[in-house]
Amino acid sequence: MSISNDQERQKPRPIEQHTTAAWANIERTKEISNVAIPSEVEVGNAKEWVDSNQK
Repeated sequence: MSISNDQERQKPRPIEQHTTAAWANIERTKEISNVAIPSEVEVGNAKEWVDSNQK
């Protein structure tokens, strides 16, 4: 028994939850889009990590 294309499209896709991730440190969220805004410290940490891990 095979799954039809319609059934495949109707399957819910998993949504990752990053709100509890160690790197999140959410300072606030945008009102309408609910996008997480990290603190300035976390932005600096992310920039340091990217700068030190460039190829």
